[in-house]
Amino acid sequence: MGLLQLNFDGLRNLQTVDMAPSSRINVINGVNGSGKTSLLEGIHILGMGRSFRTRQLKNVIQTEAPYVTLYGRLAGEPQVDLGVRRLRSSSELELRVKGDKKARLADLVETMPLQLINPDAFRLLEGSPSGRREFLDWGVFHVKHNFLAIWKRTRRALKHRNALLRHGRIEPQELAVWEQELATWGEQMDVLRRAWFAEFLPVFEDTLDQLLPLPGLTLRYARGWDKKRDLAEVLHASRATDQQMGFTQQGPQRADLRIKLNKQPAIEVLSRGQQKLVVSALKLAQGRLLESASQRHCIYLIDDLPAELDEQHRLRFCQLLEDMQCQVFITSVEPKALMQTWQAQTPVSMFHVKHTDRGLSQLTPDG
Repeated sequence: MGLLQLNFDGLRNLQTVDMAPSSRINVINGVNGSGKTSLLEGIHILGMGRSFRTRQLKNVIQTEAPYVTLYGRLAGEPQVDLGVRRLRSSSELELRVKGDKKARLADLVETMPLQLINPDAFRLLEGSPSGRREFLDWGVFHVKHNFLAIWKRTRRALKHRNALLRHGRIEPQELAVWEQELATWGEQMDVLRRAWFAEFLPVFEDTLDQLLPLPGLTLRYARGWDKKRDLAEVLHASRATDQQMGFTQQGPQRADLRIKLNKQPAIEVLSRGQQKLVVSALKLAQGRLLESASQRHCIYLIDDLPAELDEQHRLRFCQLLEDMQCQVFITSVEPKALMQTWQAQTPVSMFHVKHTDRGLSQLTPDG
């Protein structure tokens, strides 16, 4: 799986993009502020339906442009067309997958698995549990095919229980109905998460060992409630305190991945470079597990790979990418730092982003 064609119109400071990427490695170079990250952002929106730079998609629309349109064609038998369009005058996101104008966001995400490695990826270590839950659920979604339906039922039950808790006067029978729903689907979600984690952990450990051996580093899945008690029991026992707080305090919505080094939170003892390598190992392990479980490949978006990694670790990182046979888009202000990184037989394409007299940036093949 890989992108054969990209066409972007109205995206930030970029002129219309018409790009035929390499099937493997694509290096995008240019000075700071030229639009390299905007190109990665466009691919991310095309595959995820959202930006990694802003919560408001109207902010990615070029100044005075009426819309942004993103199109991509994926290799395969048959080839797959993807499209995302956002009008400035509307908050609705128009999606198209395989010609279907009624495609759902889940269809988009499933069709083009993406992993992003950028400065914000550090949030996996230093941020709130929500980012780690998203990372966890991305993996389960792509490997366990009934996960989405269970996730939706769990979220619906949690929403109704929280609404009743905030209502003030609780009807015990109505609350019991939604607690049973939440317990049933939440337990099933936990089963899928635990099964995925059991498969993921050895892949992560092997990946990290190849990047940066760290004896004493542990990764553990915490399900979000007392591991010795059923969720139904926990929910029933916590009704009074949950009502005081106005929300459900324990359950699958509190799941987390705990990363420690010698029993201390990893974020407190790792250097910045070590953090980047641990996060990179997590992201690469997602792709490796996806390949082994489903014979599908991630597309990797990597913003400024050379930053904070010395030559030795860049080589190890890139060797893992090559072994995975995945497609990669990498930005860099120092293209020479990546020139000698790849094996001679690996297809590598270079692209350059530069400012033009029109005030927009242009993407062109480089060499």
